[in-house]
Amino acid sequence: MKFETHHKPYIFGALSGLLLTLSVAVAGQFFGTSTTFPRAASGLVQLLGVDMSQIEFYTVGNGSNTLASFPNWQLLFVIGIGVGAFISSRLSGTFKVEKLPPMWVSRFGDSTRTRVAFSLVGGSLAMIGARMAGGCPSGHGVSGVSQLGLSSLLALAMFFVGGIVTARVLYKGGAA
Repeated sequence: MKFETHHKPYIFGALSGLLLTLSVAVAGQFFGTSTTFPRAASGLVQLLGVDMSQIEFYTVGNGSNTLASFPNWQLLFVIGIGVGAFISSRLSGTFKVEKLPPMWVSRFGDSTRTRVAFSLVGGSLAMIGARMAGGCPSGHGVSGVSQLGLSSLLALAMFFVGGIVTARVLYKGGAA
């Protein structure tokens, strides 16, 4: 099945909504991904032998934020996002291996270390922000907005504003 490029966001947006409805109807679960990453991090710390039993995040929900909660639907959802993106890019013919994106190289140079450092800092800030906001863009943007949650509408607006400002600052307006 071939879709016009300008129709794709609407079609796939509608399919995402149908998938969310099916997820809630069958499993009672709304979309969201951000809790998977702190769970994995606490699991890594646990594997290193650090006792986190006195930390509230680790003990809340009878161990729901530990390795004991894996595998769960959310971990499979996160894995499915990556696998689905890979399959989609292969099927559409847009897949390519890139050491660094051209826009990044033109702005910051070709140092992989710089890219890794920015990625780690940016990813950490994004995860802290997602935890402070009570969820990630997929959780607020799809699940929260579908429930007409005012906090989700506000969080989603702030995600967009933050992303636009960050891109403008990092890439000086986006000129490649």
